[in-house]
Amino acid sequence: MAHGTYKVLDSDIHIIEPPDLWPRYIDPAFRDRAPIGLTEDEGDLRLAHNGKGWGRVAIDADRSRRRQGRNYALNQERWRPYAERGWTSKVQLEAMDIEGIDVAVVYPSRGLFALTIPDMDPRLAAAMARAYNDWLHEFCSADPERLLGVALVPQSDLGEALAEARRCVRELGFRGVMMRPNPVRARTLGDPYWDPLWSLLEELDVPLAVHEGTTQDLPQSGRDRFDNYALRHVCSHPHEQQIACAGLVMGGVLERHPGLRAVFLESGCGWLPHWLERMDEHVHAWGYALAKLPLAPSEYFRRQCFVTCDPNERTLPAVVALAGEDVVLFATDYPHPDALAGDLVGRITAHAELSPSAQEKILRRNAQRCFGLA
Repeated sequence: MAHGTYKVLDSDIHIIEPPDLWPRYIDPAFRDRAPIGLTEDEGDLRLAHNGKGWGRVAIDADRSRRRQGRNYALNQERWRPYAERGWTSKVQLEAMDIEGIDVAVVYPSRGLFALTIPDMDPRLAAAMARAYNDWLHEFCSADPERLLGVALVPQSDLGEALAEARRCVRELGFRGVMMRPNPVRARTLGDPYWDPLWSLLEELDVPLAVHEGTTQDLPQSGRDRFDNYALRHVCSHPHEQQIACAGLVMGGVLERHPGLRAVFLESGCGWLPHWLERMDEHVHAWGYALAKLPLAPSEYFRRQCFVTCDPNERTLPAVVALAGEDVVLFATDYPHPDALAGDLVGRITAHAELSPSAQEKILRRNAQRCFGLA
C-alpha cells in the first residue's frame, strides 16, 4: 500500500496523448478534419489542422517566458525520460509508484482543448470524443484496477453526449464524465438543456468531472482582458469552476438531481469556503430573484460535490475546518508544467491540523465515494 494500511487515490492525473491520436483513432469519415498535435517543442500540447491552431493559440507569445519558469523547466528535466519513452501506460504506472499513488483517475491533456472550437460540427466533435475515449480505454487496459478512465463527451449536442457517456461507462468501464465549465454554444452547465445528461449520470452512478483548461476559443475568465498566459491561467481555473458551481447549485440542478455528484478539478480548494458562504448569503438576500431551494447552497455542495486540493495548499486545514472533511480530494495534476513532485502524499499527512481520519478521507475515502468505488 502507498500509505500505511490504505491505498492512495489521485483524483486528477493526466496523460499525454500521442500527437497523431485523432488521425489514427477517429472514424475514417472524419480523418481529413482531425487535428494533429504539434511537436516542435518539448511539452508542446497544442493542436493544429492544416497549420492552423486548433483549440489553443498556435503561436503563444508567452512561450519563451514559460520555458524559463521554475516549475516548467524543472518538470521538463524531471520528466524528459518519460517523454523519451513515449508517455506509455508503463511510464504512467512507474510515475505513480514513485509518488506513492495506488489508483489514479485519468484526464486528457491535448483532449482538454480538442473540442473547444466554437460552432464545431457536432458530428465531428462526437467522432473526436469517441476517438479519444477509445484510445484512453486502450491506455488504461494496461492496469484497469489502477488507471480509471473519465469520458470526454461533446458539449455541442446533447444526444451525442448522452450516447458517448452511456457507451463509455457501460462498455468501457469509465468512472466519470468530463466537461468544461465554459459556455459552449452559449449553454452553461446550469442550463436545463443538460438535465437528461444529469439524469443519465445519476442512473450510471458516475460523477460529472468539471475540468478547465486555458484556451483561446471559448468564453473564459481572464481571456477578455489579458494576453499574458500566466495572468489568464491564474484567473481561468478557479473563476470558471466557481461560476460552474454556482450554476449547478444555485441554478437548481442539484435540487432536481439529488443523485448527481460533481467534482471540481485543478483549481485548488482555497476558494471553496468563501464561495459557499457567498452563495449562502446571496440566497438569503436575493432569494426572491432565484429558484426556490429548500436547502442552502453549502448544504447541496456538502451533499453532492467535491473539490480537489493541490498537495502544497497551505489553506487545506482551513478549508477542511470551514467546508468539511468529506468534500476534499487529493490530486497531483501530473505531469503538467505547474504540477509538483516529491512525496506529495507526505505533504498532506504533514498537516498536523488534519486528523488521521481527515487525511485518509482526502487521500482515499472521499475519492471512493465521488467515483463510486466504495
